[in-house]
Amino acid sequence: MNVAAQSSTDDWGPFGRPLFDDPAVRRLSRIGVVDVGSNSVRLVIFDGAARSPAYFYNEKVMCCLGEGMSETGRLNPEGKVRALDAIRRFQTLANGMGLAPLSAVATAAMREAEDGQEFQDEVMRETGLRLFVIDGPEEARLSAQGVLLGWPKADGLVCDIGGSSMELAVLSEGKVGRRETSALGPLKLRDVKGGRKAMRAYIDAELTTLKDRMGDMPDRLFLVGGSWRAIAKIDMARRNYPLKVLHEYLMRPAELRTTLKWIGDTDLSAIKAMSGVSGTRLSLVPYAAEVLSGVLKTLKPREIAISSYGLREGLLYEQMPQMLRDRDPLIEACRFAEIKDARVPGFGKVLYRFIRPIYSRAGENRLRLVQAACLLHDVSWRSHPDYRGDVCFDYATRANFGGLSHQERLFLGLSMMHRYKSNRSRGRFDALIDLMDPEDVQQAQILGRALRFGAMFTAQKADNMGTLRWHPNKKRLVLSIGPQAMALYGEVAQSRFASLAKALGAETEVVALRRAVTE
Repeated sequence: MNVAAQSSTDDWGPFGRPLFDDPAVRRLSRIGVVDVGSNSVRLVIFDGAARSPAYFYNEKVMCCLGEGMSETGRLNPEGKVRALDAIRRFQTLANGMGLAPLSAVATAAMREAEDGQEFQDEVMRETGLRLFVIDGPEEARLSAQGVLLGWPKADGLVCDIGGSSMELAVLSEGKVGRRETSALGPLKLRDVKGGRKAMRAYIDAELTTLKDRMGDMPDRLFLVGGSWRAIAKIDMARRNYPLKVLHEYLMRPAELRTTLKWIGDTDLSAIKAMSGVSGTRLSLVPYAAEVLSGVLKTLKPREIAISSYGLREGLLYEQMPQMLRDRDPLIEACRFAEIKDARVPGFGKVLYRFIRPIYSRAGENRLRLVQAACLLHDVSWRSHPDYRGDVCFDYATRANFGGLSHQERLFLGLSMMHRYKSNRSRGRFDALIDLMDPEDVQQAQILGRALRFGAMFTAQKADNMGTLRWHPNKKRLVLSIGPQAMALYGEVAQSRFASLAKALGAETEVVALRRAVTE
């Protein structure tokens, strides 16, 4: 590695220099994707940090192209009209926004229908949009790549359910491996003759065949697709789970079986009222629930995680250079937020280096959360001072971040709350904080107080701020501070330093230097 590359890497420790503003990846800053599925047709326009994009525009039309295909072999006529109208609108929107050509794919219904090519040609003729009809293994690969957008180096089995098919793909060390497809989509299951018993037998047979083809299965299951997300929303509602973020929502097999049985025993109107799942989507949920019951029985996963990212995100991932794929989506997104919203963009890096000695024994997973908190510590400064702590908590726990588990979201949110509030009273966040490990609650308070103290030196260059030294065995926190920053170490700063030391259970020492501190 050359000196320049080494320097840029060292600047950010194990995370590397952010790349979202690199000219090589700026072309990915706004990308439009059209997904023509068996059940819905959707346009998503991604924007922002290329490695962890936000959803600039997201519109879905339920067309049910695959409905009735088992009997007719052809696309649903009404669905074709709705789909063409939707695609025409999407193309017009993209033209008005000045986007590069849309990436458009079609899946099971289009590849299986007798008139699929005919409709593909009609879309091209009427809208100018070229649809790429992909086969089942390719659909599985793209969906798995979507999971990698949110879980770099993920290991597990991706299970993507659409309207007319279900795909499986193995992820190992961030690479897509074995892939298979099946006819286990809810629209297909509707047409199985012989009632519920026959449908269950059909599902079991399909899953047994899939298992034989796939071989040994990983213990972790990533669920992709609208029907799976609907079941997760129902599971959240049934359990009264307080963090309403579907991405990386974890379910254990026993709990999920209880929810699936409850879906089968409960009137759909009651489920709709409780969960907020749309009526159109809910009509497919009982069929998807039967499939998921079979998946749990046949594939025997130990942990189930919901992925909000799938085929559409996989298309974006497909366009990323490897150097961008290798980056941490959380850090890239937080860096983008700092540049866009912080009062002093770039200070997050300085703040991270200042408080880093407190985390000399921390592992990489904790360090990335510390860095994320440093980057985000000031992005909510425009909020009313009385509510900044609350807004910070909401921002971290509800933001569209990839690479962040629910526990990590809560840790980050509580840390940022304590950046503005040394203590917290009991209130609306209690149910969320109760999900955290007590040790993490304490550590989040320490990080928040470190951010709160370090922010007192915002106006200083890094070499004028001073340095912290933490001696965990002796429980001693030492601040060495130079003359240019000493004037900033006033009454409020002293109080915040004492608050940080109290959270650490430490004694303090302040060393006044005659010249500026250098590292």
